[in-house]
Amino acid sequence: MLVLKIVFWAGTAAQVIIRTPFAISARSRNKTEQHGSQVENILLVLLTIAAGILPLIYTFTNWLTFANYSLPAWLGWAGVIVLICSLLIFWRAHVDLKANWSPSLELYEGHTLITNGIYRYIRHPMYASQWVWAIAQILLIQNWIAGPASLILFIPFYLLRRNAEEKMMLEKFGEPYREYTKATGGILPKL
Repeated sequence: MLVLKIVFWAGTAAQVIIRTPFAISARSRNKTEQHGSQVENILLVLLTIAAGILPLIYTFTNWLTFANYSLPAWLGWAGVIVLICSLLIFWRAHVDLKANWSPSLELYEGHTLITNGIYRYIRHPMYASQWVWAIAQILLIQNWIAGPASLILFIPFYLLRRNAEEKMMLEKFGEPYREYTKATGGILPKL
């Protein structure tokens, strides 16, 4: 359905608009630590293909039509709501992190532990927004290849990155971070 494709690409544009000022700011700050890995970089490239290139091929060619599926209209519209929720989480996480945001596992001069805003409830709202985005992609990009590709590739990326990030934060902030982990959930709030 054309409307769902348009919503998906509008959401993608919104993600870029939300992130761009933070990415520009990150370039001007001095890094004190960098913890990325080659595996992480490979997974990021694959995620770019899954979340961007495959949906582009699906949207603008007929190369993947053999793998199309059709969901009830209400599920497509549910995908719109899910996408909006993803964008709200994504936006809130960036706004609350401010200058502490980085595109990879990096620490900057003056890096602080953020425990307010959405971070009061969950430690990894960026990842939470990507989980929600991957579900929206399945509902909006109704194709067995381009739809679930983001979810399938996000799983190993998330597991690798979350563990490395938790370790980095614990090394940097010590006991305050340990206490923070006891009070918050990872991608879902603690009940």
